[in-house]
Amino acid sequence: MNFKELTGIAFFLLFISKNVFSQQKPLSLWYDKPAKIWEETLPLGNGKLGMTPDGGITKENIVLNHIALWSGGKQDANNYEAYKSLPKIRQLILTGKNDEAQELVNRDFVCKGQGSGGATWGKYQTLGNLQLDYEYPGLKEVKPEAYQRTLSLNKAVATTAFTLNGVKYKRAYYCSFDDDVAIIRITADQPKKLNCNISISRPEKATIAIQGNELLMFGQLDNGTDGKGMRYMSRVTTKLKDGSVTSDGNLLKIKDATEIIIYVAAETDFKHADFELRIKNELQMAKKKAYSEELARHSANFGKLFNRLKINLGEGEAANLPTDVRLDRFYKDYKNDVSLSALFFQFGRYLSISSTRVGLLPPNLQGLWANQINTPWNGDYHLDVNVQMNHWAIEPTNLSELNLPLAELVRNLTRHGAKTARAYYNADGWIAHVITNVWGFTEPGESASWGASNAGSGWLCSNLWDHFAYSRDLKYLRSIYPVLKGSAAFYQSALIREPKTGWLVTSPSVSPENTFYLPNGKTASISMGPTIDNQIVRELFTNVITAAKLLKLDAAFSDSLQQKLKSIPPVGIISNDGRIQEWLEDYKETDPQHRHISHLYGVYPAGLISPTSTPALAEAAKKTLEVRGDDGPSWSIAYKQLFWARLQDGNRAFKLFREILKPTLRTDINYGAGGGVYPNMLSAGPPFQIDGNFGATAAIAEMLIQSHDGFIELLPAIPDAWKAFGEIKGLKARGNFTVDMNWKDGKITSYKIASAIPQKVKVKINGKLSNITSVKL
Repeated sequence: MNFKELTGIAFFLLFISKNVFSQQKPLSLWYDKPAKIWEETLPLGNGKLGMTPDGGITKENIVLNHIALWSGGKQDANNYEAYKSLPKIRQLILTGKNDEAQELVNRDFVCKGQGSGGATWGKYQTLGNLQLDYEYPGLKEVKPEAYQRTLSLNKAVATTAFTLNGVKYKRAYYCSFDDDVAIIRITADQPKKLNCNISISRPEKATIAIQGNELLMFGQLDNGTDGKGMRYMSRVTTKLKDGSVTSDGNLLKIKDATEIIIYVAAETDFKHADFELRIKNELQMAKKKAYSEELARHSANFGKLFNRLKINLGEGEAANLPTDVRLDRFYKDYKNDVSLSALFFQFGRYLSISSTRVGLLPPNLQGLWANQINTPWNGDYHLDVNVQMNHWAIEPTNLSELNLPLAELVRNLTRHGAKTARAYYNADGWIAHVITNVWGFTEPGESASWGASNAGSGWLCSNLWDHFAYSRDLKYLRSIYPVLKGSAAFYQSALIREPKTGWLVTSPSVSPENTFYLPNGKTASISMGPTIDNQIVRELFTNVITAAKLLKLDAAFSDSLQQKLKSIPPVGIISNDGRIQEWLEDYKETDPQHRHISHLYGVYPAGLISPTSTPALAEAAKKTLEVRGDDGPSWSIAYKQLFWARLQDGNRAFKLFREILKPTLRTDINYGAGGGVYPNMLSAGPPFQIDGNFGATAAIAEMLIQSHDGFIELLPAIPDAWKAFGEIKGLKARGNFTVDMNWKDGKITSYKIASAIPQKVKVKINGKLSNITSVKL
């Protein structure tokens, strides 16, 4: 079939695909028993409020969350004398005394105080627990029949249903995308069969009270200084059909109801001084509406985002089994469950929509969902891969505006980051190192081995640039240009010349979060010009030059970056063993299978290394990955899946995907092998870290479409497991193109590339590169 014939039948086959899509079963996770642990509960959220119900029969616990509930507070932990030690640190590195340099960094070049281990740093944490204690009068033994617990991804609603003593009970839960409340509706198919006690609690910093027939919980978190940190409040109210509600101590007691609707509102003073009044208003607006109207508006608003993309990979024999059973079988028997890949992909999109809202905070290490006060790694924002990975799937999966909260978080770092740049490097611009929080922390971490990374701010700018690359929104580019320019200005003024090569490099820095052997047998992490820094600087300078040209700004600054680019080290240096070097020197790493693979930043996300443009470096990247191995925490496995997708080895990428989907119940703090997912499909580090979900979602997108090499390629890394049949509508490519496609036996059979204005675009389909004109969107 020639290219014109392929284009000619596109619309006919796409018409057929619409019918196939309409016949697809609803996208859902489901289970035949209540959750025994939190990692089995079902995550719900509207970008601000979150909840995870366990579906218990007699006692049900629902963990509550608010995206802006943080302890800690603003601090200035800059060491304003640090720059005085900089010449000595750099000299020690230049003379190969990296271990001595590291000692000096630990003494003079880290943050003041306790850093991320201190109370002032703070942490994202749970709002609390809503507990529902159900009573079934006259029933001696509670043995439910036909139990089912579900999460509908396309409706953003969870349900619990079962039959008990001939009565059918059903509960529905959602965090409304209409009014800002969490809603639980409990019904019975026989009148006056609902009896329930409602309580709310929190492990610390909480006062519980009753006001009329509403439950209140409020408090103030510790800011690490005077104890007067963030204030919060949650209110719980009900609406009944039949029956009565009374208060008893700190309980709401409901008797003989046929229907119970529970409304939960919560707010903090992070952005709203009038947070208490806002909660009252939100509850009043929600209660005025009929439940059916609230639910319909919720699903419609959620669907405006979720329904932009549809995917169908077919269906195997296991598709009708409970989700936990499917996960147990998938690793060894994936051929009988091809639709699980599509379900996990859409689950990742569901999590992005549910944990992100324009105008609020971006998802943190746990997205929106935390069940502890002391969240692992503080539930904060790690800048050496994790928060970036949280956003990699957003653009290709057609959720572009969900990148904007990250852009605002970064914008808010720049003022304090300028102080940090001056304090430590006596440099222009701004820098953030390896960790941050909602309080704008930009200082190095408290330990040189990981906290001295220079990569954080430049890496964040890559995410910000991605939104422009996909949207081509010049207004947005103009708004973030000062952020990009400020980051470039830092690197421009902080780079030093390496005398042997004449290259301009960062110093001191680390390759996150790895360590190497020195010739004297000692170990160090501190170095100059680690590969990731060189790749980030090259990418950032190039992007700022492009932005300045598009916006017709800063010609002189742009020219200066162009000159500096000539002295930036190569994208990658191939070592004697055929791998890409992680550092400027060919050091031996202490852990060859280290979880971070930072020196392949040029493969992904940067796109500086590819089989098309740099085949030798692409082969060296493959050898690097072979030595690193396929195991690790889930976020690391997802990153490797992304690398193999970019290197266009679909089967190897799919192997990594299978590793991610290995079931686990581990919740220990893990830095090595392990990974997997919990029964609710949330990613396990372990413990729960949401970046593995988002990273794997991005990797699936990269297996299906790539657009970083100057053209759009369809099915660049399709694995054998997905070749038989597939269709997808609504993928996005750089340049603001929307892509639909169908395939059979691994070959594209029809496609459509659309844009707001028809334009020429290069497309690679079934191995052939052609110029086409996009159709009008």
